[in-house]
Amino acid sequence: MSLLDHSPLGKPSVYADRYDPSRLFPIPRAAKRAELGLGEALPFHGVDVWNAYELSWLDARGKPCVAIAELRVPAASPCIIESKSLKLYLNGFAQERIADADALAATLVRDLSAAAGAAVAVTLHAPRVAALPLAELAGSSIDDQRLDIDDYGPPNPGYLRLVAGAAEVEETLVSDLLRSNCPVTGQPDWGSVRIRYRGAPIDRAGLLRYLVSFRTFDEFHEQCVERIFVDVMARCAPRALEVYARYTRRGGLDINPFRSTDPHASPDNLRTPRQ
Repeated sequence: MSLLDHSPLGKPSVYADRYDPSRLFPIPRAAKRAELGLGEALPFHGVDVWNAYELSWLDARGKPCVAIAELRVPAASPCIIESKSLKLYLNGFAQERIADADALAATLVRDLSAAAGAAVAVTLHAPRVAALPLAELAGSSIDDQRLDIDDYGPPNPGYLRLVAGAAEVEETLVSDLLRSNCPVTGQPDWGSVRIRYRGAPIDRAGLLRYLVSFRTFDEFHEQCVERIFVDVMARCAPRALEVYARYTRRGGLDINPFRSTDPHASPDNLRTPRQ
């Protein structure tokens, strides 16, 4: 029996409306990273940006309050948090009286940091404030190329290659054709991905074929982005690299992993039209 067999994902659940931090289900990152040849010394820095759109609680007088929660889980944390368990945990605040939003945020920080094994940042946005700007991922789209494609998985890094004899570039490439599947339920995960790098130019046809080869692959969002980062580094050896994916939401949550060679880089939490 695998660890995921014990998670609530893909199973009928009771949506209790009282606070219960035991609902959070951490999943260690180490096993999937080992598949990529990664140990404790990671080749990237980054964060997983979560947006939770279905957060509500009661104020001290019993009136419901709502907010959008922005959660930032460090890529260096030992664990990810399984998404359905997070949904069940957040739903548990629905009938809890809480003094104010600051008190709720402090509770979220404590519980999510304990589950992830590292400090999770929490920001609560008022629902009528445009805290998450609507924008496309900036960059040059590679999706309009006229290509014959018949490889839809598993991911094939053999497609990644450089443009022979070309001068070094610094560019940002974007695709909206990223798709993979939840490894537990088999449900499709839809995303847009931005690859920003400095180095010898990457062949765009090969990059698109590579991204399409995730189409029937079973892996969590965070793991897909790390696989893309590792494969691009191994095959194309850029001097600097960022990979940022924005996934469409499910169950009131979207997950947006960001990985970079720059320890100081941090992604904007924009919301794409697809989200």
